[in-house]
Amino acid sequence: MASRNQNRPPRSPSTRKELGDENPLDKRRRLGAMGRGAGATGTGRTRQPFSAVNNRQEVTSAVAAPEECSNHEFTKEEVEAILNEKPKAKKFDLKAKYEHAADHNKRLKLCVKWFQQCDENHALEEEKLKNSLESALKRCMDTELEKKNKEEELNSIISELRDNNTSLQEKLSKEVSEKLDAIERHTSENEARVAAEKSVASLTEELERAQQDLAAANERAVSLDNTHKRLQEYILSLQQYNSKLINDLETVRESLKRVEKEKLTIVENLSTLRGHCSSLQEQLTSSRVSQDDAVKQKETLVNEVKCLRGELQQVRDDRDRQMSQVQALSAEIEKHKESTGNSLAELDNLTTKSKSLEDTCSSQREQIRILELQLAAANEELKMTDLSASETRMEYLEKKRMAQELQDRLADMERKLIDGENLRKKLHNTILELKGNIRVFCRVRPLLPDDGAAAEGAIISYPTSTESLGRGIDLKQSGQKYPFTFDKVFNHEASQQDVFVEISQLVQSALDGYKVCIFAYGQTGSGKTYTMMGRPEVPEQKGLIPRSLEQIFQSSQSLKAQGWKYKMQASMLEIYNETIRDLLSNNRSVGSDPTRSENAVSGKQYTIKHDANGNTYVSDLTIVDVSSITEISSLLRQAAQSRSVGRTQMNEQSSRSHMVFTLRILGTNESTEQQVQGVLNLIDLAGSERLSRSGATGDRLKETQAINKSLSCLSDVIFALAKKDDHVPFRNSKLTYLLQPCLGGDSKTLMFVNVSPDPTSIGESLCSLRFAARVNACEIGVPRRQMTLQPADSRLSCG
Repeated sequence: MASRNQNRPPRSPSTRKELGDENPLDKRRRLGAMGRGAGATGTGRTRQPFSAVNNRQEVTSAVAAPEECSNHEFTKEEVEAILNEKPKAKKFDLKAKYEHAADHNKRLKLCVKWFQQCDENHALEEEKLKNSLESALKRCMDTELEKKNKEEELNSIISELRDNNTSLQEKLSKEVSEKLDAIERHTSENEARVAAEKSVASLTEELERAQQDLAAANERAVSLDNTHKRLQEYILSLQQYNSKLINDLETVRESLKRVEKEKLTIVENLSTLRGHCSSLQEQLTSSRVSQDDAVKQKETLVNEVKCLRGELQQVRDDRDRQMSQVQALSAEIEKHKESTGNSLAELDNLTTKSKSLEDTCSSQREQIRILELQLAAANEELKMTDLSASETRMEYLEKKRMAQELQDRLADMERKLIDGENLRKKLHNTILELKGNIRVFCRVRPLLPDDGAAAEGAIISYPTSTESLGRGIDLKQSGQKYPFTFDKVFNHEASQQDVFVEISQLVQSALDGYKVCIFAYGQTGSGKTYTMMGRPEVPEQKGLIPRSLEQIFQSSQSLKAQGWKYKMQASMLEIYNETIRDLLSNNRSVGSDPTRSENAVSGKQYTIKHDANGNTYVSDLTIVDVSSITEISSLLRQAAQSRSVGRTQMNEQSSRSHMVFTLRILGTNESTEQQVQGVLNLIDLAGSERLSRSGATGDRLKETQAINKSLSCLSDVIFALAKKDDHVPFRNSKLTYLLQPCLGGDSKTLMFVNVSPDPTSIGESLCSLRFAARVNACEIGVPRRQMTLQPADSRLSCG
């Protein structure tokens, strides 16, 4: 590739004349000062620092005054128009192009500042929504506590009712036992009275009528006994009815228990709550219907009692009439007074006992009335409980609706935040492409069982601020904290798919005619090969290389509808001990000695060459035409088996060489007569390691020395690019000479720095992060699309 001085525009004759007596360095400095002075006088604005894009302070041209741009809002169409805006100046009008680029950068900075303000507003609004959601949840918890307190009160009332019911049942059983004793005594007394009547009949024939009347009275007494028996049966029916009411009360209590259980499951399932509620309502209506039937039966029984009372009163009247007749006959039976006196006394006793029985019946009716009142009160309390439960249910539904609205608003704000983040990434990538910086992603692997006992958080942490979220990483060593900021940081929980999503658009650029280079850097055992290759046999653990190739083939198939046809060629090589080895060569046997030179066996000379257009190719390298992902997968398996790996004390399977996969893409559109040439370079570098830790000896020692030397040359190239030296030592190593188009040309380049969380590797991790920060600060030039309108040569070059 041409040197950096060849990419500078030629100086005009007037400029050469004015600066003819000065050395080249002073010329460049004075020209830069003149350009900055001209920019300041032309715009009338002062310089301001702009560090919100990549979190590094860089001096750029000033934007409009705050009072002019603070109230301006950008729409999606304006942002896309700014991003897609192309210079309208003439081809060699450098001044117009410079002014247009400066104005375009100003608008981009305004847009970025506006997006930062939007991000801050979104963060504040999200915090408010979270606070409101927490307050709503707290109110819901308070409501549930109140509901539980009400349920406890209702349970206490129900327990009191149960106690009252048991006491009433005990009293009723006592009264029933006393009534049975009175009936037994009454029957015995009736028998004694019959005997007395028989003795009175044998004493006198004159008293036959009286005896007949007395017999009629006895019959009426028997009817009264029957009436008493019916009353007893009625009392038994009342007891049964009471037991039925008790059973209904038990069923109501059981339904209340079911209601309580359903209240506990309201939060879990609303549909089941409605079903249980409907079943409870049906049970309640059935219990109410049964209660109404019981009330009707009670009314009929009360009417029967009234009838019985009337009959009892009639019996009493007849008794009084008979008593008057007996008194009239008492004069006739004075001579039999002594014998009949006992019978009369017994009859009086019977009348007093019947009166006492009537009093007992009246007291029992009063108790039944009290029980009915208590049952009505219990039903009323049950109705109030149902009303409070329905009110609590309505309040719960209202709170749930409010919580759902808050969750919907939160999801909407998160979606807007994601859209803004995607647009920010697009603007950030556009600015990086305009600046020509190398993008750097950092990935931290998880802790392994063989690592130190300390947790990852002991040495590695991730800042949570809005500016550094997802882009910052902090490393702690000996109590000192070292912060770093990159374009993206993946923690140990990030999956292969999460990593690939961030680079998918960069891979897509290869189909659009750009040179794309992605390489992984880090110490041995930090996860570079897993990031690049992964485990292709497991879909979830596929690395960036198989995923990128799958996307390339899928996108090329979808672009066929637009008239594009693609031809692709793949090659894979490794740099082992500063020697290029072809991983797709048929002469290479699996499991051969990696220290043996393949060039000596095959007679091929793999030489790296750069042409005048900045393209790079390797002579005698095997290039395979590919047309499907199946063919690519087969080539990847072949290369993985041929690659040099070895065991060290730091890694069981350590890569002992730098692997470079190259996919050359030639796209042709016959309808528009356009032709694009893209190159996708995916590189897995060997890991740096310390001899004191790896314990390498013999061939492993030579491999370690060669790896560290090539990585040291890569570091020298990065330092030279960062300092913008005139001479960049690309030729010091075959690795850097092969990467020259990626590091010093018009390629889109991304570096993965892999970090180990092992506390024993903190020194190597710190060196890797510092090297990545220097790489991220390098400017390599603006990417250039390789597209022509005429059919190009069929030979493809590697980028």
